[in-house]
Amino acid sequence: MAEKKTKKAGAGSSSREDRLKASLKANMARRKAQAKARAGQQETTTDKSER
Repeated sequence: MAEKKTKKAGAGSSSREDRLKASLKANMARRKAQAKARAGQQETTTDKSER
């Protein structure tokens, strides 16, 4: 019985790792988009203040 549990844990941990990888990738993409948006906002506000 212990062998069955370890096999499930091994398969479950790889799927967990896959979910974590996907979550991390999505999080990094979201942060990158936010940083890009913030940089764009800063450029537009500095352009307006210079005029």
